[in-house]
Amino acid sequence: MDRDSCIMKPGTKQFLNASQERIASGVKKNKVKNWTRAFFELYQEEPLRRRQAMSLSYALVNEPVLLFENELLVGQLYTQPACDLGGADIDKRWELFDCNYSAIKRTLSELPEIAEFTGENIAGSNPSWISFSSCSPGHIGWHWDWIIRDGVDALLQRIIDAMDSADEDGREFLDGCRITLNALLEWNERHIASLENAVLREDDSIIKSFLERKLDICRRVPRYGARSFHEALQAFHISYLATMFENPYGGNSPGRLDYFLWPFLEQDIATGLETLETARDKIDELFIRFYERNLHQDMGVETIVVAGSTPDGRSAYNPLSKIMIESITALKTACPSIYIRMPENPSDELIDIAAGYMINGCNTAQILNDKAIVRAMTENSGMDIEDARMYLCGGCMEISPQGMNSDLVFSGFFNVPKVLELVINGGICLNTGKKILTHLNKTLADYTSFEDFYQVFIEELQRSLILTFKMMDIHSEEFARLRPGFLISSQIENCIERARGINAGGAKYEDYGSTPLGLPNTGDCLTAIKTAVFDEKLISSKELLHSVQQNFQGLENLRLMLLKLPKFGQGNHAADAMVNRVLNSTCDIYDSFRNRFNGRVKPMIMSFVFSPVAGMALGATADGHFAGTPVAQGLTPQNGSMINGITSAIISANSLDLHRVSGGATSMWDLDPQIALHGIVRSLIEGFIQSGGQIYQGNTTDVEILKKAMENSHEYSDVIVRVGGFSARFTGLPEDVQNEIISRYRHTG
Repeated sequence: MDRDSCIMKPGTKQFLNASQERIASGVKKNKVKNWTRAFFELYQEEPLRRRQAMSLSYALVNEPVLLFENELLVGQLYTQPACDLGGADIDKRWELFDCNYSAIKRTLSELPEIAEFTGENIAGSNPSWISFSSCSPGHIGWHWDWIIRDGVDALLQRIIDAMDSADEDGREFLDGCRITLNALLEWNERHIASLENAVLREDDSIIKSFLERKLDICRRVPRYGARSFHEALQAFHISYLATMFENPYGGNSPGRLDYFLWPFLEQDIATGLETLETARDKIDELFIRFYERNLHQDMGVETIVVAGSTPDGRSAYNPLSKIMIESITALKTACPSIYIRMPENPSDELIDIAAGYMINGCNTAQILNDKAIVRAMTENSGMDIEDARMYLCGGCMEISPQGMNSDLVFSGFFNVPKVLELVINGGICLNTGKKILTHLNKTLADYTSFEDFYQVFIEELQRSLILTFKMMDIHSEEFARLRPGFLISSQIENCIERARGINAGGAKYEDYGSTPLGLPNTGDCLTAIKTAVFDEKLISSKELLHSVQQNFQGLENLRLMLLKLPKFGQGNHAADAMVNRVLNSTCDIYDSFRNRFNGRVKPMIMSFVFSPVAGMALGATADGHFAGTPVAQGLTPQNGSMINGITSAIISANSLDLHRVSGGATSMWDLDPQIALHGIVRSLIEGFIQSGGQIYQGNTTDVEILKKAMENSHEYSDVIVRVGGFSARFTGLPEDVQNEIISRYRHTG
């Protein structure tokens, strides 16, 4: 990217400043009040499906109509909670209709043993934390492209056509889709009315003409298909806002924005209606609206993936891809997230742009390798390759085909090394002394062979994981009953034709996903146990057990000996092979389960903000780390293990059987800013892709700046860092996450 393309234009700067002023002055939010009133007063006598659809629609239609000066796009909504998920915390009347409240209540009743490792508050965490399994929905994208191509009226006709063959439940669901889609059109009509009034009041002929052009666009879309880039962008914007109003969950994302919009821009450039410069103005404004709408809530992580592959395997990189990267680089905001998909044979230009983005993108970049990811999606989930090539990165890195999947793809985190700790210590938590897994009676000292010990560990891991998968089924049932998702379902493949919602069997792929944390830590601990206790007999199993129980107090020499044993990331075959064994054993467990729709649970390996949280739940570990040490980021080797340089560490990480990880596998490669040079970063990206890695990310900011930011948050409020699948303003992060980022290994070569 050239320097000028990454400088903000005066008009863009003006719109951004106005946006920040609106945020500072506060925004009006009516959603919860209106939805609650409609559900419990206006429509309380209606059957449940109509009641759900009509109350949501009432809330949407009665949101404020906001028109801004000099805007190119029309409409704005702000992120607000959904009453059908979390409403019980707002108004007690929602308890019977809050799907998360109902699902947790059912889980504790039907799977009482799950409380052993989650605590009675399933969504909470504690010093003996094994699983954080709130089963929150989100992290997908939908077919908003249907609306920009054919319009809402075409969707309504599809619903009418599907009514005849639907059963009673199906007709009720389809009627809900009809009601909410008409609410979208009604909300758009309110914007039309406001624009008409503005035109009547305006005396300036230039401004009046500007308003009339926007009015013509809003009269066309989203009811009918778009005829131009501007119309397509407006249709996306207004329909996306409405769908997010219904589904304001983390990670829900536009997905392949450049892919679907480029044909409209390409046509307009050919006819002279648009230029790349005028398109950039519109993209800048769109991205500012994302930023404003989330009110600096960086963890919302609405992701746009650019470039990538077409369904037939060709590169989808186009000039709009480049515009979007340049726009977010110039804006220097953490929302939306713009990630680059690398097609199977990326051009030199795209690799150069990716390298520049990694260096100049304020630590917001993430690179995805289509070749590795598509292979994993097709080999381990039975997905058609054309569908796999349409994947998006929902939020942090959750991989799913756009517009085809249910929205339980990000359903919790599982602390794998904590299970190992409990097997080592006979089911007793090292932090609390509490017996967590009551059926475990043997400690490490009771095993005579490593294979016997490993087998018990995997059996326990399987028992625990399968319980969380069963909990996902319960959540899926309650989501289908109490959160039908009419708007989003109408834009998911097969939902209209099957007359079922997104979590009721309507989606083409009813797959779940969850994250096994700390696999590198687990592998290093098992390597230490196998080497030190069973193979080389450097210490006895009782000595190792005693050392972790004492958190190595008075046992520093023993701890240092354990630290010096081979670790994952050093190019040591045995250490790398152990992590690979753990990875395969974990993936075997995931593959063994089929959910209530015969769908799969996909491992999605990342860390988010839970690297320090999972670490704080751990006592001392067998590889020589003190209690409370953060776990590794995704499948990145542990900080202290990467002593042989970044190339060796990347080779180790990518030597794993990543094709088993169908939901995405991340790694974190933080660089010392002195080596964050274009040629070096370009070589790292190329090497990462060629060696089969899936997802590349990392920071290039000087650690000293981060330390100063902790001391003076006001002066460094604009510093953005890569956390773990998402980027955020450093000063807004929890202190434990800040410390974990500072403590990461910075590669110097």
